Amino acid sequence: MTKKYQVVGIGNAMVDVLTHMDEDFLLAEGIEKGIMQLIDRQRAVDLYGKVGPAIEMSGGSAANTIAGIAHLGGACAYVGKVRDDQLGAIFAHDLRAQGADYETRFAPADAEQETGRCIVIVTPDGERSMNTYLGVTEHLHPSDIDESQMAQAEWIFLEGYRFDGPDSHAAFAKAIAACKQAGGKVSITLSDPFCIDRHRAAFARMLREDVDLLFCNRAEMTSMYQTDDLDAALDLAAEEVDIIACTDSEKGAYIVAGGQRWHAPAVPTRIVDATGAGDLFAGAFLWGLTHGYDPQTSGRMGCVAASEVISHLGARVEKDLKELFVASALI
Repeated sequence: MTKKYQVVGIGNAMVDVLTHMDEDFLLAEGIEKGIMQLIDRQRAVDLYGKVGPAIEMSGGSAANTIAGIAHLGGACAYVGKVRDDQLGAIFAHDLRAQGADYETRFAPADAEQETGRCIVIVTPDGERSMNTYLGVTEHLHPSDIDESQMAQAEWIFLEGYRFDGPDSHAAFAKAIAACKQAGGKVSITLSDPFCIDRHRAAFARMLREDVDLLFCNRAEMTSMYQTDDLDAALDLAAEEVDIIACTDSEKGAYIVAGGQRWHAPAVPTRIVDATGAGDLFAGAFLWGLTHGYDPQTSGRMGCVAASEVISHLGARVEKDLKELFVASALI
């Protein structure tokens, strides 16, 4: 049976605020470089008032992935919670404008929490330090999961960051069950080593029981399997998951599937902003898989997409990815 969606993503829904600042700013504000830190609403307001000129756009890791798939013409949808406020309207409009379906019901305008936002500080070396106020997206509930939509997906794509929420595990379980019962497959991104530390048991159970495709980077992979040896971690993951796509910064990515391992080389580029590199890698990889390309080729597509998105500010591609794939002899 032909599915309506090639990929449905589930994760955080927020507006990204991207700005360039120097290392001294990070030190002065006590911001740990290169990771995602959760902050409360007051900290978000204070920090927003201290940063320089910023670009604001819809964001969230899995939302970036879905936007990438939509850019490539893939049939996709997204599930993530926003409030009926100005930022919520911006998020919904922006994602729909990318070509993705977005039907998650808004939290009411008088909800205690606002639409989430992520203040991304980009230092001169292109590294990004994310300060995330989750807001209402933390309260994704099983009732926000449309089982019929999940059943219409070839793949669902779950964002590890969304494990930080009281009802998110149950929401993911509902989505997984509906997708699997209809013959679909499950992919997940581990998102962040600190996220793994907070939810190691839940991640481990999902990888063993439900996940068909695992996205991660080197730090997340070694954290998940509690070893400093990436090769050993990949071998352990391969015992549990059919396909593994592990990025390794300037070294490219390692793809494991069907008892084979491939290396997809990084595409050299000048790094302006590393925001969204892993997100767009996953988007291009999933687009490749759902359009008949093998995991090795899909991994190379992911590296091309990651290279494009880190060459400018923000997690939305600015060049035609299909044209880049053609130039790289991938399609």
